[in-house]
Amino acid sequence: MAVTADARRARLETRRGLKMARSVHAYVRGSTEAFYRWLEASPTFARIPQGPEIWICGDCHLGNLGPLADADGAIDVQIRDLDQSVIANPAYDLIRLGLSLETAARSSDLPGVTTAHMIEAMIDGYARAMTPETADDPPEPNVVRSVRRMAAGRRWRHLAKERIHDVEPNIPTGKRFWKLTPEERSAIEGLFADPAILAKALDLAGLGHKGRLRVVDAAYWRKGCSSLGKLRYAVLLGVSAKHDDQEYLALIDIKEAGEIFVPVTRGARAAMPSDAAERVVAGARALSPNLGERMIAARLLDTPVVMRELAPQDLKIEVAQFSRKEAVKAANYLAFIVGVAHARQMSDAARVAWRRVLMARDERDLDAPSWLWRSVVDLAGTHETAYLDHCRTFALCKA
Repeated sequence: MAVTADARRARLETRRGLKMARSVHAYVRGSTEAFYRWLEASPTFARIPQGPEIWICGDCHLGNLGPLADADGAIDVQIRDLDQSVIANPAYDLIRLGLSLETAARSSDLPGVTTAHMIEAMIDGYARAMTPETADDPPEPNVVRSVRRMAAGRRWRHLAKERIHDVEPNIPTGKRFWKLTPEERSAIEGLFADPAILAKALDLAGLGHKGRLRVVDAAYWRKGCSSLGKLRYAVLLGVSAKHDDQEYLALIDIKEAGEIFVPVTRGARAAMPSDAAERVVAGARALSPNLGERMIAARLLDTPVVMRELAPQDLKIEVAQFSRKEAVKAANYLAFIVGVAHARQMSDAARVAWRRVLMARDERDLDAPSWLWRSVVDLAGTHETAYLDHCRTFALCKA
C-alpha cells in the first residue's frame, strides 16, 4: 500500500532529524539553509572578498565531491550534487568546504592545529587551480584514490545490488524504496511518454529516433539528508533500439529542484534560469560536465525536477576516520577540484585577479586569508551549538 504524502513527509522529517543527530559533520551536511543564514549574520561576512560571479556549487561539502563517469564512461573527480548551484561569489564554496573539512577532522578526533593546516592547504590547492600550469597540480590523496579505483571497477551488477538488491527488472519496496501512489505512477509514465523528454532521454542513450524505452518499475526513494522530504523517485527503464528485442536497464534518479539559500545579487539572479530544474542543470554543466551532460530538466506533478541516469561509477567520498596527514592532503586536493570547476568559467585575467585576492595576507602568521579562517571558526562554533540543541530536542521528542 502506498504511503500518503503527509505520512511520508512526517516519516522523512523524522529520518532527517536522526541523520543530522549522528555527528556535527552530518549536521553541517543537512543544514544548508541555516549555514547561509548564520554566515550572513556573522561579523566576518562583510570581510569576505567578492570574487567573479560564476556558477558555484552552493553546498560544497565533503560528501558532495567524488568520482563521476561521463557519457563515455571516463571517470573524473568532480562536484556531484548541484541542488544549490547558483551564480554567486566563489568564496562561499571555499567557506562551506572548509567548515565541512573542519567538522570531519573534529569527528576524527584530530587537534585544532590540524584544522589550521587544512585551511592553509585548501587555499594552496585552490590557488593552484587558478594557474595554467599543470606540473604543480596536487597529487591525489589515498582517500580519493581508493574511491576512484573502486569506481573504475564497478559495473551494473554493483549498482543493482546496492540500489535495488537484485539484477531482476524490479525495484523491491521496503526500507529504502516506497510504493507510489496511483497519481505518482501515472505521472512518471506520462513523463517518459512526453515527446520532448523521450527525445532527450534517447539522445543521451545514443539511440536518438531509432530507440525506444519503457517504464519497467518505479518507487519513491528515501535518499539523502537535506533533500529528505522533497520529491525523489527511482525509475527503472528498459531501453532498446526499435525492432530489437534485447534491451538494457537504466536506473534513473528523479529529484525535486528546490529553492536556493545562497546569497545572490540581483544581477546574478537575472542571469540564471528562472526554473529551478533548469538552473540546476545549467550549474551542473558549468561545474561538473560529467554529470551535467547526463541531466534533464523536467516537471513532474507540477514540480520542477532533475532527472539523471545513475552510473555505477558515481560514488561519493566518505571518510570514517582521517589521519592528520590524510586530512591535510585531502583538503588540498579537494579544494583544487573545486578550483578547477570555478576556473573553467573564468578568463585568464579573472583567474589571475582572483588568485591575487586569495593569496593576499593580512595576518603574518597565517598562510590562509583571515576571512576564511575566521568564517570557518565562527561557523564551527555556531554549528556545534545548534547541533547539540538539535540532539537534545530530538532526544526529548523520541523519549
